[in-house]
This record gives sequence, structure tokens and C-alpha cells, in this order.
Amino acid sequence: MDLDSILQSVANTNGACAEEAQNRLDSLTKPRGSLGRLEEFARQLAAITGEKMPVLDKKVVFTFAGDHGVADEGVSAFPKEVTPQMVLNFMHGGAGINVLARHAGAEVVIVDIGVDHDFGDAPASLSFSRGGSGAFVSRKVVSGTKNMRRGPAMTRQEAEKCIEVGIELAGEYAGKGYHIFGTGDMGIANTTPSSAITSVVTGRPVEEITGRGTGIDDAAWKKKVQVIRDSIAVNRPDPSDPLDVLCKIGGAEIGGIAGLIVGAAANRVPVVIDGFISGAGALIAYLLEPKTRDYMFAAHVSQETGHKSVLEKLGLRPVLDLGLRLGEGTGAALAMPVIEAGLRIYREMATFAEAEVAESQQ
Repeated sequence: MDLDSILQSVANTNGACAEEAQNRLDSLTKPRGSLGRLEEFARQLAAITGEKMPVLDKKVVFTFAGDHGVADEGVSAFPKEVTPQMVLNFMHGGAGINVLARHAGAEVVIVDIGVDHDFGDAPASLSFSRGGSGAFVSRKVVSGTKNMRRGPAMTRQEAEKCIEVGIELAGEYAGKGYHIFGTGDMGIANTTPSSAITSVVTGRPVEEITGRGTGIDDAAWKKKVQVIRDSIAVNRPDPSDPLDVLCKIGGAEIGGIAGLIVGAAANRVPVVIDGFISGAGALIAYLLEPKTRDYMFAAHVSQETGHKSVLEKLGLRPVLDLGLRLGEGTGAALAMPVIEAGLRIYREMATFAEAEVAESQQ
């Protein structure tokens, strides 16, 4: 796979389809614009897919998992052993993402892209004991990143491979007929590289965009801020080179998410971006190819301090604001039914002519 050729294949969204969708929305039995952002979602879906009547019958949330060497610096309230433990929880259907994906009617694909654990002969196809379905995919690029406070988290080749994994999964699931993707993550300490990426890309001070992650106290937060500052100073990532940023201060799951977004755009599939870690992946995707932004829906605004800066940089308005900070793809799963509601209005609501209702005279 040639990353450059994939990036070049990302096209602008279809303005003509968006205009046709707006005309239909304006003809429905309601005052123009009265369903607010639901109408925006329908219009964006038409523009993304290039179809007059898009469908969202098959939904999938990809939860990318990876470990982080910077966890050794004590930046998280939890030990790194929690990463594989939570992956196993995902595989048994007991995590928040499993519950909310069932609610949304979405499948869950768990991607081991960088966990420091051997999951052995884990089944590829999962039928969760608590309901729902999905898959476990082993696409391990690294067994955890290196400690970015001491040097680059990954090699440039490893970072590029992480992006390629996401692109490959997007192409595979688009080919299977899935109509909308959601992004998710699991990785102890991954708010630290996400904060570092956000600071470098947005130019915001580290202390301004660094949050509490898994719930650290004041002393641990101050240490986390210093670790991020040190990591940026040691590695000197180039904000004009997204691969340089990803390999030096990123994470495997962040790269996988970036690749999934690029792959979604290349296949004209809408992608719902979860919270802060997914937002860091979205920043990398945007830097790789700015047109990917038009294929994104921001699921929600996270309680993590830096997420608002991510959304501002991307120019995205969140679908929801529920005070979430779990990750896993939970926000994406919650936003999917809201986005779909806009599409159902567009597809199923009667026009004035069909219902024989008099239109506004103004």
C-alpha cells in the first residue's frame, strides 16, 4: 500500500448532492430549518456518500488498543496491565462500548495494534455473552510504544504502519457494506501522547490542554504536564510533518485511528470521532489530508481539557455534550443514533406535496 496514493484518492465531498438534499429537506412538512442539526447531518451524509438516499444500516465502532511506554513515568492512575485486561473485557462484551454499541445497533471491532500482551488464539469473530456481535483483530505493530520522555515513541516506519492498519480496516469494512464507522481507543496513559500531539498541532500551552485522564490528583497532574513538556523538548516534533509528530510523541492506537479516518474518506464512508484520543488521531488525519475533515462527525465534547482545542482546530461542532471521558468509542456509539435520526427524517418524512399540506407563503 502506498500512503501517498491513498491520500491523493481522498476527494472533496459532493456539493451537488448536498444541495439536492437541502432542497428535499426544505420541501418536508415542517418549517424550513426547524429540525436544526438533524437536517445538517442528513445533508452532510448525502455529501459524503454522493448518494441521493444514503443508508446507515450497518454500523461499526473500531476500538484500537495499545500500550504506552510513558506510563512508566506515573502519568496514569492505573497500571498498564489494565490495557490487556480491558481488551479481554471488550471481548466478553462487558465494557461500556459493548453496552452502548448494542444500544446503537453497531458492531464492535477490537483492534490490537500495540498492546504489550499476547492474546494467543483469541477468536476472530465474537458473539458476546451479553449480546451483540463483533470481532477481535490482531494487527500488532508494536508491543507498546517506547517512553517518549526518553526519545521517540516509535520509528517513522512503525508510525506509518499504524496508519496503514487503519486504512486497511476501513477498506475491508467498506467492502463488506458497512455504512458508518466510529472510532474508539483503549490504552493506559494515552491521554499523555494525545495532549502532546494537541499542544504541538494547535500551539496551545501544555498546561492548558492537559487533563486528568483516568482521574489523577494535583501532584500527578503537575508531573504529567512536565513529562509532556520534556517529551516535546527531547523529540522536537515538526508540526508540519504529521508522521514526525505521530512517531515521536504519539501512540499506535492514535495512528490506527488516523488511518481509519483517512480510509473512511477514501471510501466515502462517514466516520464518527469519539473523544480526546480519537481527536488526536483526527488531527493527524487532518494534517495528512485536510479534506478528511469533511467526512468526520464529532461525536461529543469530552471533559478532557484539550478536546475543545482539538475540535476548534478541526472546525467541528460536537453532536453531544454529556460530560463523557471514558473513551473506547462510547461517545461515537451514542452519537450514531442521533446522526441516523437526521437521515430518517430526510428519507421518511413526507413532503408538502405528498401530504397535500399547504406550504408557507413566506
